[in-house]
Amino acid sequence: MADKRRKFTAEFRKGAVRIVTETGKPVPEVAKDLGISATTLASWVSRAKRA
Repeated sequence: MADKRRKFTAEFRKGAVRIVTETGKPVPEVAKDLGISATTLASWVSRAKRA
C-alpha cells in the first residue's frame, strides 16, 4: 500500500510556523493540534529560521 503525500499550502505552512514561533509552544504539541507530523512541522520551522 503506497503512502499518500499530503500537500499543504504556503499559507498553512506559514501559519503553523507562526504558531510555534510566536506562542513558544513545542513543535509536537502544535503538530498534534494541526493533525500533521511533528517532523514535518520541525522542518518548516527550521527552514523559516534559516530564511
